[in-house]
Amino acid sequence: MTAEAAVFAVSCTATPEGARTLQQERQLNQFLAEVERRALRIAEIAVRDRDEALDLVQDAMIKLARNYGTRNSDEWTPLFYRILQNGVRDWHRRRAVKNRVMVWFRKAQPDDNDYDVVESAPDPMGRTPDENLQNSEAMQDIELAVHELPRRQREAFMLRTFEGLDVAGTAIAMGCSEGSVKTHYSRAIHTLRDRLGEHWQ
Repeated sequence: MTAEAAVFAVSCTATPEGARTLQQERQLNQFLAEVERRALRIAEIAVRDRDEALDLVQDAMIKLARNYGTRNSDEWTPLFYRILQNGVRDWHRRRAVKNRVMVWFRKAQPDDNDYDVVESAPDPMGRTPDENLQNSEAMQDIELAVHELPRRQREAFMLRTFEGLDVAGTAIAMGCSEGSVKTHYSRAIHTLRDRLGEHWQ
């Protein structure tokens, strides 16, 4: 399902809070169209699988529309990311259970759990191939370092850095106190600075 199809599916979703007005429908579709790319990037780093990440983002879109589509639009961003982070956590839990079960049935074979590195967007800046390679390697190092952060630190870092949420919005999205957000974010920054060295700017 494409992002456009997901937005269309959301627009057809009933909400328990009553029908949305035409203006709310337009605002919701605009919000989802704007947030989809950034949310997909966050989900990709969290699960390291583009198809799974797209499913998680689309599911979060539908849940937001169904349960919170009539809320004030200012509330959508933290609510959306709260739903997405819950989806990512559930995905990891299901994956862990599946891995524990499948170990009993797995036959000796080469590792089949390889995943594709998150695809880099085309470079519009006209860099040379060497510069592109260096930039690509740096991005891979950064993405790997972010992925290896403890879960709560990773959530705080991505929501504050990639999405630009403030401390209060991040606290709502993560379901924790603002003090916890500050602690997780600060620890993430220090860990990434120590690990990335020259790539950290």
